[in-house]
Amino acid sequence: MSTLYGASSDGFLPHMEGLFRVISVSELNRLARAALEDSLPLLWVNGEISNLTRAASGHIYFTLKDAQAQVRCTMWRNRAQVLSFRPENGMRVEARALVTLFEARGDYQINVETLRPAGTGNLAEAFRRLKDKLAAEGLFDPARHRPLPTFPRGVGIITSPMAAALRDVLVTLRRRAPGLPVTIYPASVQGADAPRQLCMALAAAVRRAEMDGIELILLVRGGGSLEDLWAFNDETLARTIASSPLPVVSGIGHETDFTIADFAADLRAPTPTGAAELASAGYFSAFDTLAVTARHLRQSIARQLETLAQRTDRCALRLIHPRDRLRRARESAIYQEQRLRQAMVVRLGEYAHRLSKLELRLNARIPAPAVLRKQIDGVGERLDRAAHALIYVQRQKLGALSAGLRQLNPDAVLTRGYSIVRNTEGQIVRTVASLKSGDPLAVQFAEGGADVTVERLRG
Repeated sequence: MSTLYGASSDGFLPHMEGLFRVISVSELNRLARAALEDSLPLLWVNGEISNLTRAASGHIYFTLKDAQAQVRCTMWRNRAQVLSFRPENGMRVEARALVTLFEARGDYQINVETLRPAGTGNLAEAFRRLKDKLAAEGLFDPARHRPLPTFPRGVGIITSPMAAALRDVLVTLRRRAPGLPVTIYPASVQGADAPRQLCMALAAAVRRAEMDGIELILLVRGGGSLEDLWAFNDETLARTIASSPLPVVSGIGHETDFTIADFAADLRAPTPTGAAELASAGYFSAFDTLAVTARHLRQSIARQLETLAQRTDRCALRLIHPRDRLRRARESAIYQEQRLRQAMVVRLGEYAHRLSKLELRLNARIPAPAVLRKQIDGVGERLDRAAHALIYVQRQKLGALSAGLRQLNPDAVLTRGYSIVRNTEGQIVRTVASLKSGDPLAVQFAEGGADVTVERLRG
C-alpha cells in the first residue's frame, strides 16, 4: 500500500484518513506531473495535426491524434521558430516530446521539442547508412574531386525541363556568360523512376560530351521536402556521378539541404543558381578583368594624348623667326654680362673684406720676445722657490721618521736596562707558563749575553 505525503498549513502534520494523508488538488497535480515526467522519457510520437493555433507570442498549440486517441501539444516559440517547415492542420508528423501535465487545469499534454514530417526518421536513417557506406569506400574522398574548368566550352544541365530551377540556371548563365553554350539533358527529378532517369541523362551527357561540346555538368533541382529530394539519395546515381569523366556540380534544394549526390559531386552549390554561378565564374571574373583593363587602357591613352599635346605646344612655342631668336639671344647675352659684372664686384668686395680680417688676425698674433722672456724668468724663479720648499719639507719628514725608527729599535730598549730571554729553539720567552725547572735559556743584554738555567719558577 502506498502512502501519499502532503503539506498543510500546519507544516507536515496533515489530517489522516486511515493510512492516507489528505493533500490539496494543486499538490495532487504537481505529484502527477512529476510522476509522468519521471516515468516517461523524451520520446517520438506519430500522429496527425488538428486544432492548430499560433499565438501572438510565437507559441504553437495543437492536437496530435490518430484513429483512436488524441493528446494536447504545446510547442514554445524558441522551438517553433527553428522548424524547417510550417506545420498545418491535417499534416502527419512525428513529434519529439516530453510528457507532462498542466497543473492549473489538470490537463495531460506533451511539450514538443521538434517536429518532422512522418517517415522522415526512417529516411534520415537510410540516408545516414548509405552515406557511411559510400564514405567508407572512399567515394567522397576530396582527392577524387576534379577541378572545374575556368572557361568551359559548354555546360550540360541535367534536370526536369518543367522545373523552375532550370529557368533560374538559364537566366543566371545568360546574365553572367551570355556566349556560353548550354545543353539540357531532361530527366525526372522526383518520383520512383527519377533515379534511373537521372543516371541515364548523366550517361548521355558523358557519351555526347564531345559532340555537344560540353566540359561541365550541372545536376540541379529546386527545394522541397526530404521525400521530394529522395531521388538524389540513390546509390546508383552517386556511383554514376563519381565515375563521370566530366566534373559535376550539384545544386539541389536550398542551402540547408544535403543529398548523397552532393557528396559524390566534384563541387556542391547551395542552390541551382549557385551552381550556375560556379559554372560561369571564370567568364564572369573575366568580364570584370576586361572592364578594369579597358578602364586602365583608356586612362593610359588619355595620359599619352595629354603628354603628346604638351610636347606639341612646346614645339609650337619654339617655332619662331630667326631674327627674333637672334634678338632674344642678344638680349640674353647683355643680361648675362650685367649679372656677371655685378657678381664679380660682389665677389671682389667679399675677398677684400676677408683679406682685411686676416691682416688684423695676423697682426694680433705677432710674438713679443721681451714679454715672453720676463714670463719665462718669472716661471723659473717660481720653480726654484717651489723646489727649495719641497726639499725642506721632505727633509723635515725624513728627520721625524728617523727619530721614530730610533725609538722603535730593540737595541735602544736594551740600553735602558732591559734584556731578551730566548729558549733553546730561539723563541722569545714571554710568560712563566712556558718554562719548567731546569730549562736552559739564553739572555741577551745591550752589550753581550749569557746562558742560564731555570732553578725556580715564580708565578
